[in-house]
Amino acid sequence: MKLRDMLGIDYSILFSAALLSVFGILFIYSSGINSSGVQVSGEYQRQIVFASAGFILALVLAMVNYRRLYQLSVYFYVGAAALLIYTCLFGRTVSGARAWIGFGSFGVQPSEFAKITTILLLARYLDGSSRSRSTFLRFAISCVIVFIPMGIVLIQPDFGTSLVFIPILLVMTFVAGISLRYVFFLVAFIGLTGILTVLPLWQSYILKNTLPALRILVDPRFVTVTILALLVILAIALFGYFRYGKRYFFWIGYGTAIAILSLGASFMSHRVLKDYQIMRLIVFLDPNVDPQGSGWHIIQSATAIGSGGLWGKGYLQGTQSHYRFLPQQSTDFIFSIFSEEWGMMGGLLVFTLFLVICLRLARTMRITGDAFGALTVAGLSAMYIFHFLINVGMTMGIMPITGIPLMFMSYGGSAMISAWAGIGLALSVNVHRYSTAFP
Repeated sequence: MKLRDMLGIDYSILFSAALLSVFGILFIYSSGINSSGVQVSGEYQRQIVFASAGFILALVLAMVNYRRLYQLSVYFYVGAAALLIYTCLFGRTVSGARAWIGFGSFGVQPSEFAKITTILLLARYLDGSSRSRSTFLRFAISCVIVFIPMGIVLIQPDFGTSLVFIPILLVMTFVAGISLRYVFFLVAFIGLTGILTVLPLWQSYILKNTLPALRILVDPRFVTVTILALLVILAIALFGYFRYGKRYFFWIGYGTAIAILSLGASFMSHRVLKDYQIMRLIVFLDPNVDPQGSGWHIIQSATAIGSGGLWGKGYLQGTQSHYRFLPQQSTDFIFSIFSEEWGMMGGLLVFTLFLVICLRLARTMRITGDAFGALTVAGLSAMYIFHFLINVGMTMGIMPITGIPLMFMSYGGSAMISAWAGIGLALSVNVHRYSTAFP
């Protein structure tokens, strides 16, 4: 690596990600100790290999001018999509999702790398279409680019990983200057769909009473009549807008379209979601509905975090993990072990390190000399922030359980390598931020 490249590296990002990886290895080691004090898992050894490989990959990517990936992004995207399709057909099933390609005892999760390839292709498209007059067309094509890998991941089905593509799309299109009305449309659609999906579950399992008004969400006849009525309103609004050009007709149609899509999607979700996914939504509303079953994860995780207090019980002194009360404790619930043993102050340290990474990524995005680099870093930022917020929120019981790992800390080779690959790309953008010509 040239001296000027070494000086251009953002060591704040590199150090923060490395420290998080070290924390992950330490607490994966802790998670492998049983109640007798015996180490029963070798996951920490493999995690050392994954983290070391990821760190080296990040340094290699930092040396390469990221603009070389501009033309290659199409091939990376197509290759990742092909791997996702292959995984759906011939992959290994783990935790109910056919999301892994197995090679003996070694497995790869292609969806982790598909997030990076999608970011690169979307950044290329948004950069290349920046002079387009039709922001709607730009947004529509952006949605297609993102929804193809997202849809394949949903088929696996891996609902948690598929969700990560949404903030990537929203943040990158926003940074690209696409009209907020389209970005907000998608946000409102997703939010309203979530609410309409949860309400019938809340009625049945929490309230344990029938509200006549909610029949509109579950009864096929009421859903059909409601959607037809909304379609009539939408048609009238569109006619009024194109005939008279009044803005209020546009906004009536805008809101009606959101309502139609959300109602249809929520109705279909109850027929598509697996039983365990429905139970995850229910126990998110109230873990005590099934305290010995699906609610066990949230209850034990919250207990572990709360028992850590301010300074924690001390490293290797956790009881929830050593007595195996925490499920998936080296992956999805690694933050629970961390907080139990290092307390709230340790948790704040993790918060701070992720905050440093995100702030430095925002700085890189702001000072880089071309849109492709800025958009790539924007997508990476969305990925890191979403993983952090959902995973930590899940362990605290304020987010549904989705199976999203805590980047750099959760056990897993694919997640670790993809997380470090993103860091390497961000470092490359920072190193070559003043270069405007493609190599």
